[in-house]
Amino acid sequence: MAEKPVSEYRGSIHQQQKDLMLDWYQRLDHAAETGDPPTVSMMISGNCVELLEGFGAIPQYPEVNALQLAIRHQSLEPILAAEEMGYAGDNCAYVKADIGCMLKGITPTGGRLPKPTLVLCNFVGCNTYVKWFEHVSAFTGAPLFVLDVPFLRNDTPSQADIDYVVRQLKEVVGQMEELIGRKFDYDRFRQSVAYSSEVEELWSQIKHLAKNSPSPFDAYFDAITLMGPLYVYRGKREGVEFFRAALNELQQKVKAGEGVYDQERFRVVVEGPPPYPYFRTFRDMFASWKAVAVASTYSTVGGLWEFGFRHDAKNPFESVAMHMLAQNVTNRNYLQRYDQIRRYVQEWNADGVIIHFVKSCRLFSAGQGDMRDYFTKQLGVPTLYIESDLEDPRYFAEAQTKNRIDAFFESLEHAKRTAAHAVSA
Repeated sequence: MAEKPVSEYRGSIHQQQKDLMLDWYQRLDHAAETGDPPTVSMMISGNCVELLEGFGAIPQYPEVNALQLAIRHQSLEPILAAEEMGYAGDNCAYVKADIGCMLKGITPTGGRLPKPTLVLCNFVGCNTYVKWFEHVSAFTGAPLFVLDVPFLRNDTPSQADIDYVVRQLKEVVGQMEELIGRKFDYDRFRQSVAYSSEVEELWSQIKHLAKNSPSPFDAYFDAITLMGPLYVYRGKREGVEFFRAALNELQQKVKAGEGVYDQERFRVVVEGPPPYPYFRTFRDMFASWKAVAVASTYSTVGGLWEFGFRHDAKNPFESVAMHMLAQNVTNRNYLQRYDQIRRYVQEWNADGVIIHFVKSCRLFSAGQGDMRDYFTKQLGVPTLYIESDLEDPRYFAEAQTKNRIDAFFESLEHAKRTAAHAVSA
């Protein structure tokens, strides 16, 4: 039987994260008022935030704005506004929420978002983003640059692909110099790449702490909380300081034998984004079973660092290109995603996999039925497949989702008891 939800761990790093993200929004609000510093709209996946540091520019992430609205239960109004304009019901809900809030002047904090100096579509994997950023450019009047990142066709990108992306990165630098009216600071850019390398090492160590039993944090729900600083502050000293503090805090929990809950009953790997409008409700469905996500694919949309990649300050442009090409889950093929999840299950010692199908996100969700069959039939890994949406609250069926999650953990519990009985016999 499922138990009542329990209070999961909340440490000082969660408050630090909130403070950092609030500061980011306040800086954007200041930029909206004064026009300084310059801002650049871009994607989370394969983001080249280090490049912006060469101009002292601030990143704007439409995805972050959309998810912040959803987690604050404010996403439906802008989604409906976008649909009234003509956006289809099956369009990406992130797009509709972002466009709707832009036109209605809604922001997660109540402040203002500036007109971006440049709309940089760092196209990685999802062709929806090209149209989305075209619309952002059209509605804001800001210039658009589409940075074409070839899909990762093999295990590693070719030198030709790396050179192709580097040339475009340097074109972005030239365009920003014209728009901003000052020269690109290469030394500052290289320092930012060095900071990113430090952050990536710290973040990787944090992710690997989940191999401990009990895991000191939830690598899906808690990781999502930590992903904000990872994207906004990765190339800054503040990012290094934040993740150093986070690692230290979680290492202390490991030493004390403390987990997310007072007892860790199940360890799972989660594929796909969460239903942000029902984030708390969704987490409680796991918490009631004291089930901890020890790894997740969604925590790698901005970078896949737990398997070794680091930015390189000696080759800053090339390493930024490598990150965009090969080190984020959205630019990788399904066989590579299978292998990523398989490694999580085996190396992080998971009991099963949960696949969250997002109705309005074809990038993550297309092919997940085959993924379920692969893990259940070929690898024998217990796998649950559930459906809702990451942004649109109309697609979340709470009772049905809870029943499926409860049944999944009941089956895992039965399997564990049967195995234990067989061993004792």
